[in-house]
Amino acid sequence: MPKKPRRDVQRFVRKAALPKSKLLDQLSHASGQLYTQVLVAYWRILRKTGNGKNGRKPVFLSQYGMEALCPKDPDGLLHSHTCGAIVGNFYSSIKSANERKKKGDQKAKYPRRRKWYYKITWKSSGIRLKDSHLILSTGKSSENVILPWTHDLPDMVEIGWKKTGGYEVRAVYEAQAGHVLGNGVAAIDQGELRTATVYDGEKATIYSGRLARSKSRYRAKVIAKLDAKISKTGKGNGKQPSSRRRKKLIRAKRRMTRQIDHQIRDIQHKQSSHLVSTLYNQGVQTVVIGDIRDIRKSMQYGAKANQKLHGWSFGKFRQMVTYKSQRLGMQAVLMDEAYTSQTCPQCAARHKPRGRTYKCKCGYVCDRDAVGAINIRAKYLDSFGKPVVGVMAPPVRGVRFAPHFSRHLKLNTSRTPGL
Repeated sequence: MPKKPRRDVQRFVRKAALPKSKLLDQLSHASGQLYTQVLVAYWRILRKTGNGKNGRKPVFLSQYGMEALCPKDPDGLLHSHTCGAIVGNFYSSIKSANERKKKGDQKAKYPRRRKWYYKITWKSSGIRLKDSHLILSTGKSSENVILPWTHDLPDMVEIGWKKTGGYEVRAVYEAQAGHVLGNGVAAIDQGELRTATVYDGEKATIYSGRLARSKSRYRAKVIAKLDAKISKTGKGNGKQPSSRRRKKLIRAKRRMTRQIDHQIRDIQHKQSSHLVSTLYNQGVQTVVIGDIRDIRKSMQYGAKANQKLHGWSFGKFRQMVTYKSQRLGMQAVLMDEAYTSQTCPQCAARHKPRGRTYKCKCGYVCDRDAVGAINIRAKYLDSFGKPVVGVMAPPVRGVRFAPHFSRHLKLNTSRTPGL
């Protein structure tokens, strides 16, 4: 496994689906054979030397010793550096388990399961880019893997099996943090109908939250329907267990809610990745997010509106934007958004808007959520409430959720030197 990136280095991943092929099956099986060979050798040496007889101490074979003991796969199908990466993956698992056990994690386990198939890893020495095709080198007994590739040359490539079927290629890029970041500031106004409204100083972009809201409402209906059926079944007591139908309904409720929760989380991941990668490519350094952590304490809008707002998972989306921004070297800060949706950015007059459009007496017209994002940014820049001469309504662009949104960050790597 490749070394962990330094603190001043960021890693970005591009993914693409691959169909099942005989070549990938052979390479994946060869990788599994080598991994199993390493696993068996490691534990066999430890078992034979650590029995405590004659005062002998157990021998923990190092990674370099294992690479010398198992230099290649049995059939010679893999590149030599791919074989080294497989050994490194095993020792990374050992190291991870040791660190978790030191922290008191009782679920931490050492790798002991043999692999029939295992992921294939290529380091930079075995990767070439020619005529919009990625050429991945293999051993002398196998042909190279050639994939169509319209992106830049990656630093590392992995091909593994997906649970949904077929293979998946994961290309890793490394870049020095801060190379493409400017001093731009963007503000995010979160909402229930609109997941986020982003203002970067020039334009406002709205991310629709209608699909996530419909999923949340459907989850509430499913729970209510199944709870009504569960209430009609026998609970059981100390002498008699609960009915089989009750247990079946409870399992169905857990399965359905878990499935919908995963769908909502997938929507949030894809939208947050699209948002952060767009700001990153625009050279934004600071992402200002409106602080609405205490909004539920003052919710008194009626039963129907309260249900929508309590099903609004704004905290998860904020956390996703925060950690994804920080992973790219950007700064994410929270800002109080009091009166940001009521204050006119042009004349600083304050009134509550009606509907989705903000209209001021001075003639300023803009989307209500865009006004909130503009004022959140102004608060961070210490210009909130100060009249601005000649401010025009920023162009507002809507982004609807689409299933083909990448869940991983889409980065313009051509802007980064060396990629």
